[in-house]
Amino acid sequence: MTRRVRRKGLRTKDNNNDILQSNSEISARECYNSEFNCKVDWTTLPDDTVLKLFYYLNYRDRATLSSTCRAFRRLGHSACLWECLDLRFHKLNALAAAMLSSRCTSLRRFRFRGVESANAIINLQARDLREISGDFCRNMSDATLSMIAARHDLLENLQLGLDGCERITSDAIKAIAFCCKKLRRLQLSGVREVSGDAINALAQECLQLVDVEFVDCEKVDAVALGNLVSVQYLSVAGARDLKWDSASQVWSKLPNLLGLDVSRTEINPDAGARLFSLSQNLKVMLALNCPVFESEIGNSSTYNQKGRLLFSLFSDIFEGLTLLSSDKIDNKRELFSYLEKLKHKDKSLDDIICWIERVLSHSLLRIAQNNPSAFDDFWLRQGSALLLCLMQSLQEIVQERAATTVASFIVDDDEIATVNCRRAEAVLQDGGILLLLNLARSSREGLQSEAGKAIANLSVNPRIAKAVAESGGINVLVRLTRSMNKFVAEEAAGGLWNLSVGEEHKGAIAEAGGIKALVDLIFRWPSGGDGSLCQERAAGALANLAGNYKCSLVVAEAGGIRALLMLAYSSKAEGVQEQAARALANLASHGDSNTDNFSVGQVAGALAALVQLTSSQHEGVRQEAAGALWSLSFDEKNREAIAAAGGVEALVALVRSCSNFSQGLQERAAGALWGLSVSEANSIAIGREGGIAPLIALAHSDIEDVHETATGALWNLSFNPGNAFHIVEDGGVPVLVHLCSSSTSKMARFMAALAMAYIFDGRMNELVGSSSECNSWSLNLDGIRKLALKQIQAFLLSFSDPHAFASVITSSAQTALAHVAEASHIQEARHLRCSGGEIGRYVNMLRSSSSILKSCAAFALFQFTMAGGRHAMHHTSLLQNAGAARVLRATAAAAGAPIEAKVYAKLVLGNLEHCQSDLLR
Repeated sequence: MTRRVRRKGLRTKDNNNDILQSNSEISARECYNSEFNCKVDWTTLPDDTVLKLFYYLNYRDRATLSSTCRAFRRLGHSACLWECLDLRFHKLNALAAAMLSSRCTSLRRFRFRGVESANAIINLQARDLREISGDFCRNMSDATLSMIAARHDLLENLQLGLDGCERITSDAIKAIAFCCKKLRRLQLSGVREVSGDAINALAQECLQLVDVEFVDCEKVDAVALGNLVSVQYLSVAGARDLKWDSASQVWSKLPNLLGLDVSRTEINPDAGARLFSLSQNLKVMLALNCPVFESEIGNSSTYNQKGRLLFSLFSDIFEGLTLLSSDKIDNKRELFSYLEKLKHKDKSLDDIICWIERVLSHSLLRIAQNNPSAFDDFWLRQGSALLLCLMQSLQEIVQERAATTVASFIVDDDEIATVNCRRAEAVLQDGGILLLLNLARSSREGLQSEAGKAIANLSVNPRIAKAVAESGGINVLVRLTRSMNKFVAEEAAGGLWNLSVGEEHKGAIAEAGGIKALVDLIFRWPSGGDGSLCQERAAGALANLAGNYKCSLVVAEAGGIRALLMLAYSSKAEGVQEQAARALANLASHGDSNTDNFSVGQVAGALAALVQLTSSQHEGVRQEAAGALWSLSFDEKNREAIAAAGGVEALVALVRSCSNFSQGLQERAAGALWGLSVSEANSIAIGREGGIAPLIALAHSDIEDVHETATGALWNLSFNPGNAFHIVEDGGVPVLVHLCSSSTSKMARFMAALAMAYIFDGRMNELVGSSSECNSWSLNLDGIRKLALKQIQAFLLSFSDPHAFASVITSSAQTALAHVAEASHIQEARHLRCSGGEIGRYVNMLRSSSSILKSCAAFALFQFTMAGGRHAMHHTSLLQNAGAARVLRATAAAAGAPIEAKVYAKLVLGNLEHCQSDLLR
């Protein structure tokens, strides 16, 4: 029941959707024809109402609604709906941009993702753009940025960042300065070098520039920044090559500087003190994760007392923010809400609070992604509460960053799905679940995606998963899973994956329509490429849900078997293959209780696909494929079909190669051969392919699950005399003797004893010839036989109570029989199923001259017919058909029979009578 988490959400330009695809999730026609709205004529609604409805829809739903009638089409083209365009989650190429150009004449704000979208911006023909914001612009060139600047000379806000603009040089910055003279805010991230010439060009040409952010840049001319006299807010967070002595002297002379962000830099205490003491108007300085500075500044109280705020690792950021207001604020959660109200009264306060929210959310995100140990206490003390406050900001980008940071800072290790419980609990205690669910209910896909990711990661913690479910989170995630936005759907599917680990949530997910949504998600995007992550998470969630019997029926009814087989057969992504195979294994694991086992095997190509996956290069895929074949092999038709598809050869090869791999792979590979070996033809084929020696090696494992499963396979194989001969020849008997005496698993000891009984009940003797070499081998075999029988006897005696056994022989009282039965019963043996040939062989052993084999056979039949056993009725029927009752009565009454054989024969007779009475009721 795998859990998964994600800390970092970097996405490439290829991970996009086509903006022109329609969305069937919300359809105006469906609304018009629905039962509740059948009397409502939507076309008669006032235009203002319809425009408001359009505003809350995503772009696909707007397109769908616009297509319903001419009136809605006209309203859908209204300029007020096209002042802002966020295409970060959509594919924008030159053709799509040209098609949208007629609607973009009034476009003022534009957000995009990736260099392909950047290249297409000019095709929008949006000459009145005031704001352009781009993510993941690593490959953007100077030529592209210069063209954007030249075509949009009215730009006031230009932001390019997140993963760094590595190809952007100072030449492009100069082009921005010369073309965009009305620029007020410039944010560039990851530029290798920002030269003095470029900064001076900005100072000379962009006289209205008030906010400059050169974030995570390798080299910035700090002295030249002192020429930006109009700048009120400056950020050099993450800059790696700054001369702080000269920088602090020059920047302290900036006449309008109100806010400075030096987080994640090597600023020293002297430079910080100089900036605070000499700057005329500086109000706020952020110095988070500045090791040199923080090592000597124990607290920020001395700075804040001077009317200026310092936000650092040791600061009380909430206390500092309260200094912006003359009122006392007791509840930290209400701080930002209160400051929002103050914005309307004071424009300067509005600007500085908005700036603080932006740079603070950005710094916290970067710190969370790097996860320095120095911040462990910070997150618990105030970091968690800060993030939840930032999620209530009116700035969408701040809300997104805060949600992304929550998803990141709670993760200790995203490779092994480890969540920091204390941090996660802090989010829960501060009311974070409801805040995240509210963001996930937003019509903004960016908020949906980031909130979904945070909810998914938090749900790894069982206590928080319960809180998510109780707060309506399952319905929210199911709705998001139906989204036509791939990023939203994949995060929601990840949330359902983690929630479905808890048995208590599986039914709720099914009732909310989650299983159908997950199956539909698998088909929404083709296998491979962009849709692989969605498919892996959907398959992972279905795998968890399929472990529940009732949910497995819903998975089958929803078309889940076909979907999962399609992934197993056609996907090239290892994660998708692994989860699909795991889901199929869980579907088939319910044995006789449903028909999924049979259904999976009857789909054309299904078993061949699983057999093929056992040779995957990825261990997890091999393990889950072997597990699926193990479960499927319980069905007789499946067993033969697996063998016909090359399953015997593939699984023997897997068993041979898995000695150095995980115990899960070893157990499932041996288990699959155990299941196939029920068929005598398959048993012979396994021996012929050389499967016995590697199974003996696995039976020698110290891991209980591994050696128990391998022993089960050897037990089945030893039924055939040729295989029994090979087990002896390959040194298997000493291994079985060791297991029978030393394993902590009663089942392993039991099956080891049964395997040795098969080997030495006389069937193998005909394979031993009369040559001198064979005579020598026979002498050695006789010694091995004595060792095996001695251990079988010791195993049987471990269940023997002389006093209780004597009471059974002398009185046959039901209480005495019940006491012995309870003490001797092996609970796990109730799942074993024997064929008619096997039952007949145990009946023949009751006639054996060996008292040990006689006792072993009676003990085995007792286990197989014990009341409540899964196959007790089946075994009873086989015994009746074999006329075993007469032999059992003779054994129970025989004067020379060992006491163990007598007692267990009586118990078997009692079991037969019990089963017969059950049939008559």
